[in-house]
Amino acid sequence: MSLNHKPSITEAARIADQLHRALHADAWHGPALLEILADVDAATATAHPIKGAHNIWEIVNHLHAWTGVFRKRVRLEVVELEGAADWPPVSDTSPAAWKRTIDSLIKEHDVLVHEVAALTDDRLAAKIPNRDHNLWFTLHGAVQHELYHEGQIMMLKKAARA
Repeated sequence: MSLNHKPSITEAARIADQLHRALHADAWHGPALLEILADVDAATATAHPIKGAHNIWEIVNHLHAWTGVFRKRVRLEVVELEGAADWPPVSDTSPAAWKRTIDSLIKEHDVLVHEVAALTDDRLAAKIPNRDHNLWFTLHGAVQHELYHEGQIMMLKKAARA
């Protein structure tokens, strides 16, 4: 057993902790999303340094949209994203809009973390409607999804400043 393993907490609390770390701090893999974005301004967020790739702001909007999906799936609601709902466009590129985007992501994400922490093991075992997997699998996927896009954002940030 790992010295860092906390057997006294629930599986839902462990998943919530990983979601929290992915956004806020103390992630094992490196900087969390808010640490990565701390010095990203609106101009950098809208830059397209890699042809054909989404920009940082678009990825943050995508993460926000999926945070909402995961919250609905915690409630076992049927939800699908397509097109602009999956990749919401950036319409206002002002610094104030960038701040609102980040603030909104934090608020939605923190509510997700709170809702996940309150789940029971039975609820984690519940099948997601319209899917062939359960909530446990979905929430671990939520962590993986966030970390995947964090890596993309790191690369875009470096490319924008090159």
